[in-house]
Formats: sequence, C-alpha cells, structure tokens
Amino acid sequence: MPLTSDLSLAAAKFQPEAISQQTHDFNAKLIEIAKTGPKWYEVGAAKYRQMRWNGETPLPKPIVLDSGKNIKLPSREPGREIPCRVFTPDAGQPTKGVFYHIHGGGWVLQSEAYQDPMLKYLADQCNLTVVSVGYRLAPEDPYPAGNEDCFDVGEYLVDHAEKDFGAPLLFVGGDSAGAHYGILTCFKLLETRPHFSFKGLVLNFAKPHSFDLSTFLPQAHHFTLPHPLVLDIDIMKHYISAYLPSTTPTQRLDPWISPLYANLTRMAGGRLPSALFTCGTSDCLLDDSVMMCAKWQMAGAEGVLKVYEGAPHGFVFYAREGGTEMTERGLRDIVMYLQERM
Repeated sequence: MPLTSDLSLAAAKFQPEAISQQTHDFNAKLIEIAKTGPKWYEVGAAKYRQMRWNGETPLPKPIVLDSGKNIKLPSREPGREIPCRVFTPDAGQPTKGVFYHIHGGGWVLQSEAYQDPMLKYLADQCNLTVVSVGYRLAPEDPYPAGNEDCFDVGEYLVDHAEKDFGAPLLFVGGDSAGAHYGILTCFKLLETRPHFSFKGLVLNFAKPHSFDLSTFLPQAHHFTLPHPLVLDIDIMKHYISAYLPSTTPTQRLDPWISPLYANLTRMAGGRLPSALFTCGTSDCLLDDSVMMCAKWQMAGAEGVLKVYEGAPHGFVFYAREGGTEMTERGLRDIVMYLQERM
C-alpha cells in the first residue's frame, strides 16, 4: 500500500487547464476594468468612497434593497453608536439564528450597505437574520478602531440577539478584510464570552496579508500580471499603510493583528468553532486561506477549505457583472455549510 499524505488537496484544481473559458473571459473583463478610473489612494479614500457609491468608478454602484433595515448598536464609547444593516428571511419565515456579517474593502472602503443582494440571499436560503456591521474605516480611523467596532457588535449580539432578533447568534462571516475581522472577532468572543459557542465561521477570500499582516505570503509575490486582477501587491501595500500606519513587520506579528500567528489551541481553550475558508485560484490571497485552514485543523477544529478554479478576488459578489459558474458554486457551498450546521 503506497504512503499517503496526511494533508490532501485536489492538485488538479490549481492547474491552469482547470480554468473554464467562461472564467478566463470574466477575469479578462476584470483586468480591463482595472485599467480605467483612478485608484482609491490616488484620489483619497473619502472621495473614492463617494465615487463608488455614486457609480463613478469602473465597477457599478451598489444595489441597495428596500428590504434592508438600518439600525444602530452601542459601542464601548458612551454616546457613539455603530451603524448596522439587517435582513430577515423572506415571506415571514421564522428566523433560526443570527448571521453576523463583516464587509470587506481593505479596511478602507465599502460599508454595511454594499452587499445587500448576497446578504438577502443568505437570509432567505438559510432562514437567518443577517446583521452587517458598518465599522469605522481607515485611514481616518486606523487600527484598532475597526477591530473594536466589530468586537463591540459581536459582544452585543451574543448578549442581546435573542431579545432583539428572536434567535441567538450562530455564525460570523466576513469577506476579504472582513474575514480578517471575522476571525479576530471569533477570538475576542471566545475570550470575553466563555459560555458562548458558535455554529461556525464563513471566511471568504481573506486578504493575503489578512491572516499574516507582517508581510506578504508567496502567492502574493507569484501572482504577477501586467494589470491587476482586482488586487496586486501595490494596492495591498496601500491598504496596510492606511490600516496600520507607522508599524513594522515585526510589530504586525501580534496575533491580534495577524491571526496566523495565534496559538489557536491555547487562545480558544479547546472551543475553536468550525470554519469555512473559500478562495479562488486566481486570487493572490490563496496561500493564507490554505494555511489558515490547515492550522485550524491542527488545533482540533473543523476547517473546511473550498477552492474555486480560476475564481478571482471577490468572486461571490460578481453575479451582476455576468459572473461565472464559480460564483454560483461558491454561494451554494456557503448555503450548504450554514444549513448543515444549524
């Protein structure tokens, strides 16, 4: 009997020939889009956010659904509240729990109102109440401001979700920089709410430096194209400078900044929840998702890694722009993960 590896990945998924023509064409479209319009760091974060909201950047303006409800939840600072957006299941279906969502945008861009179609889809498909947090953004409010807002809303939901929304907090999910905040929020809740337990985490395409902010893991350096496919090292360096100004790589080894360096078994006290890690092979974030999932399993928790052939950064959001079969597959996998663990 041949010797087999204790760590197994479907190697064929990572080969160029595994990428469909549809995905190739879609990625080429994204590269062309990246050639037009200014970068956020060229015009300033505040101006770019308004341009993005107005539909004045290459990507279309966000879809805001009437079914979303804007609320505010308390922060640790008296008198300051944190904006949030809430979606409930369609057709008056009773909610089975709360899904706490943390948006992406490199700690700098977007808000709680940028993912309405996806969040409503999850609410309806899984009969969950989805609460998306509008944390403070860098560079106006660098680390730890955004972290603290995510922690504060997470703690509030542990304490008050059943009273406010009719069901307990079950899941935390985040996209890109939001996945970074999601995993740190998990750590914080395990620390401050010792009797609380998650059903699971959904961590979508975390930034290459989201789990390791000390530097960039190899995929980010190897992922070189003539033009950015959503992200490249130059863009990511600007995000880091905004979020963690005046810090050194050594300082960014702090596990509360780079969770890849956390002692997961010790930090979680054996209570680390199940986690789903999703990422595309045409994403410079790939190494972090693979490595973090492996460390999750090494800590004795369930780590589920789903890899999508040729999918770019943010692929689950791209249904409006034509998307690919990877978009639909990713959304189906997230729904399956949530449903199986409720």
